[in-house]
Amino acid sequence: MQPSSSSSAQQARQLLAGRLRDLRRDAGLTAIELAARAGWERTKVSKIEHATRPPSAADVRAWCEICGAEGETADLLASLHSAEGMWVEWRRMERSGLRHAQEARLPLYERTRQFRGYSCWVVPGLIQTEDYTRAVLRAYQQRRGVHDDVEAAVAARMKRQRVLRRHQRTAAFLVEESVLRNGFGGSAVMRGQCAHLAEVTTWPAVSLGVIPVSADRGMASPVEDFWIFDNDQVNVELVSGYLTVTQPTEIALYAQMFARLSEIAVFGGRARDLIAAAYP
Repeated sequence: MQPSSSSSAQQARQLLAGRLRDLRRDAGLTAIELAARAGWERTKVSKIEHATRPPSAADVRAWCEICGAEGETADLLASLHSAEGMWVEWRRMERSGLRHAQEARLPLYERTRQFRGYSCWVVPGLIQTEDYTRAVLRAYQQRRGVHDDVEAAVAARMKRQRVLRRHQRTAAFLVEESVLRNGFGGSAVMRGQCAHLAEVTTWPAVSLGVIPVSADRGMASPVEDFWIFDNDQVNVELVSGYLTVTQPTEIALYAQMFARLSEIAVFGGRARDLIAAAYP
């Protein structure tokens, strides 16, 4: 499921170009005919279809209208916006330090009413302890060689956690059992984090499931860490950057994967047993 970080945006542009080309062909139009009906230069359609020239939102609307495919407009526009800003490298996002990257996402968290998060290697940020957050961000700072503003970044993430305490917010988190043993900060920090996770399982507006280690996962194999914000956006954290997905059909795929993973997770007392076993 994980795309190549160096080509993610280009792949998205090519997928959009391919969908536009299919619409034109389904309408029985040549590239020159479509350009003529839209009042464009003769080569514009070819350039868009070969992903050498990105279309504008107005171009997409006109394309769908001429091809009699107005029902595709919303999804294609979402694909366009996703291609325009879907990939941000960590080195660009964190060029001035970690604090900015933490603060930049706060508006998204504040407007979200339903959070769904899956993690296969680190505890989700909204349910981290302060000590665990400090250890994780310190590891990021050292690995990426960015400006040391870890304490400011920790404060920003702790501030972001307040959204879970606000009225009409719900959250569902799924973590692989291995997350409970992926150590950050040493045994004392991990014991504190696990104790906090056990408490989280009792919060009324929060669901926390642990996916046990299994010899046969079937269709719910581990994937990259991802967050679903309402049904509007998915964020995926990869090694070299940050991926944003806004296309409705792709968001639906992540929602389906979250549902599959939920089916093999354990909750409540059974989840607390796995948490307690990690750091007794």
